[in-house]
Amino acid sequence: MLGMITDFLADWYLVTKSLHVVSVISWMAGMFYLPRLFVYHAEQVQLGSRTDTMFQTMERRLLRGIMNPAMVATWTFGLALVFTPGVVDWTAPWSWVKAASVLVMSWFHHWLARRRKDFVTGTNTRSGRTYRLMNEVPTVLMVLIVFAVITRF
Repeated sequence: MLGMITDFLADWYLVTKSLHVVSVISWMAGMFYLPRLFVYHAEQVQLGSRTDTMFQTMERRLLRGIMNPAMVATWTFGLALVFTPGVVDWTAPWSWVKAASVLVMSWFHHWLARRRKDFVTGTNTRSGRTYRLMNEVPTVLMVLIVFAVITRF
């Protein structure tokens, strides 16, 4: 049975890899945009206004409609790649750098989801500056992941 699964994964490697890349691009688009929405929401929107409701709608749709499915797809196709024979060498540092970076990226995704709830409940205490700084987290992680995977350091 295990042989059938690994044969399937090997046969579908390029499709799985392509779906993983598409999922990552979708996830990253949201990871870059949601903190930017939070910057404007925190700095320029009055609590309870029509604009507040509009921002909450945009943030909810981005998180639930794009980011959450993209994160699940990224993990699904990424794990399929991990279990494809010969793709990941766990003795090499690059694989551990990527794994750690993906875990931090997932933590950040959930941090953003909690911040969205702060806006919904009217309890956001973070400034636009905080969200600007946090907006750099996915960029740093993306650079680490891409260099780790491409250079295989």
